[in-house]
Amino acid sequence: MERKVRIGLVQMSVSHNAKENLSKAVKAIEKAAAKGANIVCLPEVFTAPYFPQWKEFDATPYLETIPGNTTEILSRLAKKLGIVIVCGSIFEKSSQGNYNTSVVIDADGKLLGKYRKTHIPHDPSFYEQYYFKPGNSGFKVFKTKYGKIAPLICFDQWFPEAARCAALAGAEIIFYPTAIATVEGIEQAEGSWLKAWEAVQRGHAIANSVVVATVNRCGKEGNMNFWGGSFVYDQFGVLKANAGRKEKVLVAEVDLAKQAFLRESWRFFKERRPKEYAQLLKGKTR
Repeated sequence: MERKVRIGLVQMSVSHNAKENLSKAVKAIEKAAAKGANIVCLPEVFTAPYFPQWKEFDATPYLETIPGNTTEILSRLAKKLGIVIVCGSIFEKSSQGNYNTSVVIDADGKLLGKYRKTHIPHDPSFYEQYYFKPGNSGFKVFKTKYGKIAPLICFDQWFPEAARCAALAGAEIIFYPTAIATVEGIEQAEGSWLKAWEAVQRGHAIANSVVVATVNRCGKEGNMNFWGGSFVYDQFGVLKANAGRKEKVLVAEVDLAKQAFLRESWRFFKERRPKEYAQLLKGKTR
């Protein structure tokens, strides 16, 4: 029996004006819903410029609590449109510190919970450890009206452990709100960052028999050229849609019933041997 779901991804450029960014996101979500989207995801820290490219930047104007203004506006919108919204991520202010946090809102407007970004990069032009604490939420799967979804955030997408944990917890779709770019003055000596980024996430989809939906911002900010490239891969790594480089509201249909078929036929989960994976817990490389 088919379980068709339409995924909407909002690929947008972002300014320094948080209010304008939120308004832009709301209009794009409405457009996605008009195109038939059941679940819509926004990019990483979508109300703010990508401030971690600078070592010293006053990002306090973009801090907010959860629940807060952004989640309240998006909750009302989700209820009005009857859709699930993955709030990309928000620069969260909490009593424990500041986090890069994604929020999932169900189709009735209820805030189901939040996920705090686990893996925090710290490289030239990606100085996130100056701004975000490592997440302490654990990996989360939320049961929504349209399926079981797990939000992970940007740098998390390079770690197979994160995707596997989400899949083992029951995720049918993994969403990766993202802010990734090429940087002027930094050579891609390893090879194409874009191709590697696409390949690793396609691998997560196949290895875990999950839909992977990734939404990136686009446009130029400082020395960073955000390449967009938002995409949806099905549970066997078949590309369902790609947004290209410019602003776009992307909608793609997937069949969640395909997960059970693939897991039975390829047996990636049934043939796991967890006792042999102890090396993962030792944190050592050979």
